[in-house]
This record gives sequence, C-alpha cells and structure tokens, in this order.
Amino acid sequence: MDDFRPPTGAGAGAALRKLLPPPALCGFLLLLALLFTVSYAVGAGAGPVAPGMHDPGTVSDGDDGDGDGTTHGGGGGHGG
Repeated sequence: MDDFRPPTGAGAGAALRKLLPPPALCGFLLLLALLFTVSYAVGAGAGPVAPGMHDPGTVSDGDDGDGDGTTHGGGGGHGG
C-alpha cells in the first residue's frame, strides 16, 4: 500500500482555503453592502420624509416662513 503524499506547498493552499469563508458567503455580503449603500444614497437624495423635518442639531433663524419675520407662539389656542 502506497501512502499518498500531497506535493510540497499544497498544504499552504489548503490551510488558506480553510481560513477563508466560502465564496458564496463573500458574494452575499458584498451584495448586501451594495444594497445598503444604494438604498442610503436614494434615501439621502429623496430628502426628509415630511415637510419641516430637519436635523436635531440645526437652529432655526426665528422666521416661521409667513414672510413677516415674526414668530408665533405655539399651542393650539385661539388668538384673543
């Protein structure tokens, strides 16, 4: 019975293949990252979901957008 011995250098390639994840997993993760990147870009391009939304860190200039330069107190009460 002859013993089978792999050629020298083949052990390094086999060890490297054991350490790397399967190619299908690498492809799936790459596709997932690409999908998230594209969806983020589309969402950033679409802008805010509702009118008047802004980043929490932004500061208003005091104008409520009605053109007279005044701000009106909040609340749902009637003027009087």
